[in-house]
Amino acid sequence: MTTIPPRSPGPTRRYVPWVLLVVLAITSGVAAITSNRTVAPGVVGPEGVLLTNVPLLAPASSSATGAPVDGLTCRGVKNATIKYHVHGHLAIFVNGVQKGLPAGVGITKPYLTEHLQSGTFLDSGIYDCLYWLHTHVADGIIHVEAPAQGTFTLGQFFDVWRQPLSATQVGPAHGTVVIFSNGRRVTGNPRNVALPPNGDLQIDVGAPVVPFQPFAFTVTGLCGQGTAGCAVPAAK
Repeated sequence: MTTIPPRSPGPTRRYVPWVLLVVLAITSGVAAITSNRTVAPGVVGPEGVLLTNVPLLAPASSSATGAPVDGLTCRGVKNATIKYHVHGHLAIFVNGVQKGLPAGVGITKPYLTEHLQSGTFLDSGIYDCLYWLHTHVADGIIHVEAPAQGTFTLGQFFDVWRQPLSATQVGPAHGTVVIFSNGRRVTGNPRNVALPPNGDLQIDVGAPVVPFQPFAFTVTGLCGQGTAGCAVPAAK
């Protein structure tokens, strides 16, 4: 008669009640839904801004040449003159679903790509240039880095991005366009809406219109090549 040796004990398993597992999944999952905004709780990117966990509205332009766009020039590392550096946050909802801004808008290729523990930061290097309006990280932050203080618009940003913007279209998305600036609904041509310094913009395309979702932010991380600091509020 063959004797089967006893099985060696494996690692001890702990069985957690299903209810507790559900609670843990809700409280410690990689994403949480808060007021129609999908965020990655506690995940802060290279700019010190909470990252959103949403698909991009459109990729960054791959055909930007560095030629002036709407009066905005593209500066290199060696010819940067920045006396006005502020930021804004832009959230976009398409038919009630949030879409994100890509990193690299307003930066020509080849990017200077910095792989950090907190994420990827795109910047201009010695062979490319960067427009006054641009994005470094896919966190919704638009940088305004200009040689003088001025008023800059959504239309300029979307032109730099090479994406359409009108009363019925935002990038590839079609529908009625509603815009909120710092919580206030604005009317008129979306292209003329100003980028409020250190402000919060929201664009809704189609239906339903998502009520304004405030997003608190402070850019404290990397600021980009040629910048003296993360914020220069006015020309000196």
